[in-house]
Formats: sequence, structure tokens, C-alpha cells
Amino acid sequence: MLQYRAQIGEAIGETFMMVGISLAAAILLGFPLGTLMFLTSKGQLYEHRGWSAVLNSAVNIVRSFPFLLLVVFMIPLTRLIVGTAIGTLAASVPLAIVAVAIYSRFVEQSLLEVPRGVMEAARAMGASKLAIIFKFLLVEARSGLVLGLTSSTISFISYSTVMGVVGGGGVGDFAIRYGYQRFETELMVAVIVLMIILVQGIQFAGNAISRRLDKR
Repeated sequence: MLQYRAQIGEAIGETFMMVGISLAAAILLGFPLGTLMFLTSKGQLYEHRGWSAVLNSAVNIVRSFPFLLLVVFMIPLTRLIVGTAIGTLAASVPLAIVAVAIYSRFVEQSLLEVPRGVMEAARAMGASKLAIIFKFLLVEARSGLVLGLTSSTISFISYSTVMGVVGGGGVGDFAIRYGYQRFETELMVAVIVLMIILVQGIQFAGNAISRRLDKR
């Protein structure tokens, strides 16, 4: 295994790059999208049947697409955005699209779990709609938002392991090429253990932050 140290380091770097881009997309786009999905749903502050239907349909379509088929389907768009359909950066494009859809749904669910009494109390105090959103709703939901982001990150890592199909590299691609195809079982097991440790670390950190933020 020592002779593959350089390749393992490169594979880990590629995985971190794909997951990092996906995580950024989830936070910058998925978070506001999920918030809008909640706010435009029935009985909420900005109820709008049309926008709610459009946003939910878009998220459902992306989430229902088999991931490998989505990667292939998005090759023309990927080539348009980054200039190529091969490589780690190109692989990050479909992964980022899926990340936005996954985390937006987690955000919506976290906001739905906020007790109605919180918003009613905010209204009774004369808070504006923006104040209700930023000072009450999101504050109450922050623990669930962190847990949702933690679960999403683990999903991104899982999806990144199949990006070798478009030359994305990463730890999963390394395990297939050097472990499975070369019959290096010990190497493949070592990579799997590495992924398990990484996922467990992320889950532990996410749970700890969530507990710290949960003031209930």
C-alpha cells in the first residue's frame, strides 16, 4: 500500500474538491431554495401556489433522476460551464446540482418542524416578515439545518465515489482501478476503512454542533 501513497493522496484531494464544491452549492443555492419552498407553501408567509409547484417539481425531478444517468445527461451542460466533460471539476457540476436538490429538501423539512407557535408569537410581537424568517424561524431550525447538512455531506461523498465514469477521480475511482481491477483486496479494504472513518468523523462533528445549537 505504501507504493500508492501519492495516488491515494491525489484521490483524497479529488474527493475533497468534488465534495467541497457540492457543499458550497448546497449552502449558497440549496439553503435559499429550501427556504423559498417552505415560505411559498400553503399557509406560510409568502404562500404562492404557482411558485411552490415550480420549485417542488424542479427539486423532485433532479432527485428522482438516477445519478449516473444524470451525469451522462448533463454532459452538454457540463461542457458548456467548464469547457470539458472530463475531470474532477467537470464531475463536480452534476454533483453540485444534486447537492442543491438534496439539501433544499432537508432545509424545507427542518423549517416545517419549527412549532407554529414560534411564528404566531413573533407575529403577536409585531415582527415583520423578514424578522420572523431571520430572527425566529431560522434560529429555531438551526439544529435541524446542521443535521441536514451533515447528512447531505455524507450523501455527496457517496455520490462522488462513482464519478470515475466521467474521469472525475476520487477515492472510489482509486479503489476500483487499483483495488478491484488489480485484485489488490487489501488496498480496497483500506480505502473502504478510510471512507468509513471520514464519514463517522463528519457525522460525529455534525451531531456535536447540532446539540450545541439546540436550545430546546
